[in-house]
Amino acid sequence: MPYTPSGFFCDRLIRERERRDGEGSLNKPIRFNGQDYNVLRQEYLQRKSLFEDDSFPATVESLGFKELGHKSNKVKNIVWKRPKEICENPQFIVGGASRTDICQGDLGDCWLLAAIACLTLNEKLLYRVVPQEQSFSEGYGGIFHFQFWRYGDWVDVVIDDRIPTFNNQLVFTKSAERNEFWSALLEKAYAKLHGSYEALKGGNTTEAMEDFTGGVTEFYEMKEAPKELYKIMKKALERGSLMGCSIDSLVPARFETRTVTGLVKGHAYSVTAVEECRPSQHKDAKVRLVRLRNPWGQVEWNGPWSDNSKEWATLSKAEKEKLQHQSAEDGEFWMSFEDFKKNYTKIEICNLTPDALEDDKIHKWTVSVNEGRWVRGCSAGGCRNYPDTFWTNPQYRLRLLEEDDDPEDNEVGCTFVVALMQKNRRKERKMGANLFTIGFAIYEVPKEMHGNKQHMQKDFFLFSSSKARCKSYINLREVTQRFRLSPGEYVIVPSTYEPHQEGEFILRVFSEKRNTSEEIENRIEADHPVPAPASAGEESEEDQQFRTIFQEIAGDDMEITANELKNVLNRVITKHKDLNTEGFSLESCRSMIALMDMDGTGRLNLQEFRHLWNKIKQWQGIFKHYNADQSGSINSYEMRNAVNDAGFRLNNQLYDIITMRYANENMNIDFDSFISCLVRLEAMFRAFQAFDQDGDGTIRLSVLEWLQLTMYA
Repeated sequence: MPYTPSGFFCDRLIRERERRDGEGSLNKPIRFNGQDYNVLRQEYLQRKSLFEDDSFPATVESLGFKELGHKSNKVKNIVWKRPKEICENPQFIVGGASRTDICQGDLGDCWLLAAIACLTLNEKLLYRVVPQEQSFSEGYGGIFHFQFWRYGDWVDVVIDDRIPTFNNQLVFTKSAERNEFWSALLEKAYAKLHGSYEALKGGNTTEAMEDFTGGVTEFYEMKEAPKELYKIMKKALERGSLMGCSIDSLVPARFETRTVTGLVKGHAYSVTAVEECRPSQHKDAKVRLVRLRNPWGQVEWNGPWSDNSKEWATLSKAEKEKLQHQSAEDGEFWMSFEDFKKNYTKIEICNLTPDALEDDKIHKWTVSVNEGRWVRGCSAGGCRNYPDTFWTNPQYRLRLLEEDDDPEDNEVGCTFVVALMQKNRRKERKMGANLFTIGFAIYEVPKEMHGNKQHMQKDFFLFSSSKARCKSYINLREVTQRFRLSPGEYVIVPSTYEPHQEGEFILRVFSEKRNTSEEIENRIEADHPVPAPASAGEESEEDQQFRTIFQEIAGDDMEITANELKNVLNRVITKHKDLNTEGFSLESCRSMIALMDMDGTGRLNLQEFRHLWNKIKQWQGIFKHYNADQSGSINSYEMRNAVNDAGFRLNNQLYDIITMRYANENMNIDFDSFISCLVRLEAMFRAFQAFDQDGDGTIRLSVLEWLQLTMYA
C-alpha cells in the first residue's frame, strides 16, 4: 500500500528513532512486520498449535500477481504443505548446509540460488542468515526465522513452514536430500521480504549476495577484465567474498538456452573455487582451474576438465582429492580458467570489505551510509543533461582526509567506493514499478566553500565539470564504482537519468582511510522581520483604498472573520492581473487569521490585518520574480529558492513535504498555495519559538498542546 505523505514521514521518523536505539544492527535486527520470533514461538508452543503467518498467508497472494496470480493456471494445483506432511523425518539441515542443498524449482530465481550456494562456502556468514537453533523436533512450533541485510539495516523475518507443493513435490527451491528444508524455507523468507515468490523472478546475483552480507559488489566484463583476474578471483574467495558469473543472452527469446558445451546462457552460476593443478605431462607448468555450480543441480559443462573428461587421468590421486573431484550430475563442475574467460561474459564479486581485491593487507574500511529520496517536483532532478533541475537532487558532502598507504603505481590519492542502491523496486513490481536508470556524479568543492554545508546552487553545476562519475547510468538495483581522488572536499549527486522519477535510495561510501560523508542539510531557521505598520501620512493610494474596503466590510467593530478576510483580499488581488489567480480560498484565509490573531478572538483587527497585508505584499513580490513567464504559478523546483527569499532556511525533507502538500499534478504552485505555504511556515516557526524558551531547538508538548497548535494553524 503506497504511503500518504504524512504516513511516509511518520514512518521515516520512527525508523530514525529505532536506529538511535541501536535497532538494525546484527546483534539487534529490526523485527520485520513487528514479528518477534521468540515471543511467537513460545506462544504457539504453549498453545500446542502450529504457527500460521497472517502477514504472508498460504494463499495465491503470497505466490504472485501475474504469472503466479489468481488468473494463472499454474497456481490451480498448488497445495501449501508443512514438511511433516511431505515426508517422514523432515530435517532443517542434514549433514551441514552445503551448495548441493540448493536445486532450482519452477521459479526464475537462479540469481538468488547462485548467491545461496556462495553463502554456504562461509559458515560464519551462512549461519548469520540461517540461524542454526531451529529444527522439526525439539521445540517445533511450525515457525522459523532468517536474517537479511536490507538497505542499511539487518532485519529478522519470521515465517511459518507451509511451502507450495505440486503432487507432494516442492514447487520452488529444494534440496538434493528430500527431507532437508533449510533452503526452501530461506527462499520463502526472502519471498516474504519482497512481497511474493513471483517478485523474485529475474535478478542479479549481486543483489542477493549483498542482502546476505551487507557487502559491496563490483562487476567485471570479461572482455574488459584486468590481466590479474585469476589472482583477483583467488584472493576474493580466500577473503570470503561471494562470487557469481553469467553468459549474456543476446536474443531475449532464447533466455536460459543450453549451449552444445552444456553451459546455459542468461543463467546465473556460482564460482565456488579457484585452484591450480600440475598434470603429469606438464611437470613445470600449472593449469589454472575454476569450479562452478549451476543452481539447477544438474546440466554441466562437457568440455575439458568436466566431470568425466580425460584431463583428470593426468592428475595424481592426491591432486584429485585436493580438488574434491567427483563424477556426479550435481550441477557442479571444473573448467580451465582460459575456457572460463572464453565462455562467460560477466563476473560479479561481493566483497565483505571493498579492499579485498587490491590489497594484501586486511584493513578495516570506513563506511558511511546515507538514506535519501527523490521527490517529483522537488528533488528528482534527473542527470546533468537537465541543468534546470539537476542541482535540486539530494547532495552529499564527502571529505577525504588521508591518502592511501602504499598506493599502486606511485599514484597518490584516496581510494574509495561509491555504491548507489535504489530501494523497494522489486517489492513494488506488482504495482508496475521497474528499476530506474540511476547513477551519480562527483564534484570538487572549491576551497573557499569548505565547511559550508549549503546546498550547491544551479550556477555551480553550470560552470563546474564533474571530477569523477559512474561509468554509466544503468537500470540495476545498485551502481557501484571505485575511484581514487586527492584528499579534499567533494559533493556527490545521486540521480535518476530522467527527472521527475520518484523513489528512495541509499548511498554508501567505503574508503580505505578516514572519510566523512553526510547529506548537505541546510540549518533550519527563519528570520521574521514584521513590517512596521505605515503611519497615516505614508499611506499609499492602495493603502487608503484598502482601509476603506476594510472599514466597509468590517463594520463598527472593525474586526473581520475568515469569510470577510477572503472578500477583502480577493477584491484587492483581482487588480493584479499578472497573478492570474482565482483568489484565496476560505481555508487559506482561516490559516492567515490563525497566524496574525494575537488576541485569540478568531478575527483580525485593522492593525493585525495591516501586518498581514504587508507580508502578503512582500511574498507577492517574490512570487512575481519566480513567475517570470506570467503563467500564474511557479515551478515546484524553484520553490526552494522562493522559500529561501522569504527568509526560511529548510532541509530537503521539508522541501519534499512542501512539494507534496502544495504543488498540483503538473508540479506547479499557484499564488494561493504559495501564500498558504508561507503562512503555515511562519505560523509554525513562531509557535515553536514561543515554546522553545531556552532556545536549544527542542520542545516538549502534551497531546493537548500538540493538538491545539496543529488544529488551529
